[in-house]
Amino acid sequence: MASPFLFVFLLSGILLGNTYAGPNYREALSKSLLFFQGQRSGRLPGDQKLSWRFNSGLSDGSSAHVDLTGGYYDAGDNVKFNFPMAFTTTMLSWSSLEYGKKMGPELQNARVAIRWATDYLLKCARATPGKLYVGVGDPNGDHKCWERPEDMDTPRTVYSVSPSNPGSDVAAETAAALAASSMVFRKVDPKYSRLLLATAKKVMQFAIQYRGAYSDSLSSAVCPFYCSYSGYKDELLWGAAWLLRATNNQYYLNFIKSLGGGDQPDIFSWDNKYAGAYVLLSRRAVLNKDNNFEVYKQAAENFMCKILPNTPSSSTKYTKGGLMYKLPQSNLQYVTSITFLLTTYAKYMKSTKQTFNCGNSFIAPNALINLSKRQVDYILGVNPMKMSYMVGFGSSFPKRIHHRGSSLPSRAVRSNSLGCSGGFQSFRTQNPNPNILAGAIVGGPDRNDQYPDQRDDYSRSEPATYINAAFVGPLAYFVGKSH
Repeated sequence: MASPFLFVFLLSGILLGNTYAGPNYREALSKSLLFFQGQRSGRLPGDQKLSWRFNSGLSDGSSAHVDLTGGYYDAGDNVKFNFPMAFTTTMLSWSSLEYGKKMGPELQNARVAIRWATDYLLKCARATPGKLYVGVGDPNGDHKCWERPEDMDTPRTVYSVSPSNPGSDVAAETAAALAASSMVFRKVDPKYSRLLLATAKKVMQFAIQYRGAYSDSLSSAVCPFYCSYSGYKDELLWGAAWLLRATNNQYYLNFIKSLGGGDQPDIFSWDNKYAGAYVLLSRRAVLNKDNNFEVYKQAAENFMCKILPNTPSSSTKYTKGGLMYKLPQSNLQYVTSITFLLTTYAKYMKSTKQTFNCGNSFIAPNALINLSKRQVDYILGVNPMKMSYMVGFGSSFPKRIHHRGSSLPSRAVRSNSLGCSGGFQSFRTQNPNPNILAGAIVGGPDRNDQYPDQRDDYSRSEPATYINAAFVGPLAYFVGKSH
């Protein structure tokens, strides 16, 4: 007998098949990248399309006598947390490397989005010898206020790690971002690419040499916001995997082997990188038949077996509407990241006509692609609410997102500052946000496929850079399939 999930899955396909032509993946791809303009910190360029945003954070780094302007605000606040920002950069880079040929003119927009982050990450890595800057802005002070980034008057405290206060997790993730992006720019800007890779090697060496979790070094500056709950071994594996791909240097392979076996999670996120590292390393086993990487191919397939419904080792819940449901806090971040891995591993399998087994269940690449497509389509509006969870996409989408800049009148409309607490009047209103943060993907619906669209419901209504970054790859894949 078919499981209830499979029945709903099939039924939703049948019911929607006659009435729904399918989302416009190309438009969604374009908007998913446009979103990053709304998260920009620093001096905005002349071609800024989201014109309700203006310059902000122009003195970032001054308290430490360094220039740390630029980069992205992580979500709906005005803080620069480098740990999730670096992961965002790595995922945007991986998307461009795997799916660049399918992105058309959006590949250049992806490069621009990546470079806005890497220019900042390079400053963080190079400004002071022996130090890696890992964030700007006191999160506790920032979160007490509801104000536009252009008006920030909260402490722009600068945070760093060093040999005496290590942060192997944030350092290795920064190295991953710089190494992955170096490949994106290798042909189009070789000089910049070389700078990225040289810096990635130094930062990775720091991560390896001075072991420790950045959460221990920085405590309340990063916790509970972006604590490294999974430890730092996963980042060491992930960072070394990216440097191996960028350099082909045996040193990184030896280091990866020295780390030994890792966890076998059923999640992939800004915090837990094991599954991403397994898929990245499996590429050499699947595409190049390199036996050194067979163990990672097995680990990648074990991960897929935990994600797919109805396999003996499946540990992933799905809503009645067919959405992967991992955790109540910003569930779509896990959906987009895992969907990226489903699509990418299926792509490797297809190119070499491979299959695998989950116990007695035979898995062909299309099983992964179909599940991936179901997740993408759900986010873009094929769901029980008939609502797109990407702002500005489709006829129905979240109108009251938990995002300071989007919810407050733009400087173009109101030039004077509202101050720290003046903005809470806008926060509490039921009015739609005045500024549309086009392309932003929110935290998403609850386990019952319901979405209340309330600004104070931040676990569901807050967008984040890492939700979008992982979605770019699958969107580009389905753009390529919909021609």
